[in-house]
Amino acid sequence: MSGVNKVILVGNLGKDPEVRSFDGGRSKAAFSLATSETYKNRDGERVTNTEWHNVVLWSPLAEIAERYLSKGKQVYIEGKLTNRSYEDKEGNTRYITEINGRQMVLLGRKEDGEGMQQHGGGGYSHQHQAAAPVKPDFAGNGSNNNNNNAGGGNVVDDLPF
Repeated sequence: MSGVNKVILVGNLGKDPEVRSFDGGRSKAAFSLATSETYKNRDGERVTNTEWHNVVLWSPLAEIAERYLSKGKQVYIEGKLTNRSYEDKEGNTRYITEINGRQMVLLGRKEDGEGMQQHGGGGYSHQHQAAAPVKPDFAGNGSNNNNNNAGGGNVVDDLPF
C-alpha cells in the first residue's frame, strides 16, 4: 500500500517571493506563508496562534507567483511536504521542511488593473470563480471563466512536466 503526502494551506505571504532562474529555463519561487488559528482559552480570552511554512513553487507556477504574489497577499497552496538538508557556512548540517506547491489559488479581491490572463500551451490554466475553487479549463478556450471574483480566486495548476 502506498502512502499519501498532501498538504493544503490557506494563508498570507510573509515576504515577496524570491525567484531564481536555472539553466534550461526552469525557475523556483520560495516564500514564507503564515497560517493563523484563533480560539478562546479557558479564561475566555481570544488567542491567535500563527504557524510559518516554507513554500517552494517550480515553473510554471514560479513565474505566476513572481508576477502576482507579494507580501501580505492571501493564497491557497496545495502540494506535498518535503524535507531536505544542507550544509551552512560553518559546515553544520541543517534540516528544512518545505511545502512543494502543485496548485495555487490566488485569493482575496482582484485589485484594479490586476488580473490573470489565460496562459496557453504551458499545460496549465486559470479560472475566475465566485464559488469554491474548481479545476481549470484545460482546453484553453476560457469557456468556463466567470469574471465575478467576489470571494473566489484564480486556480492555477502545476500539471505534469
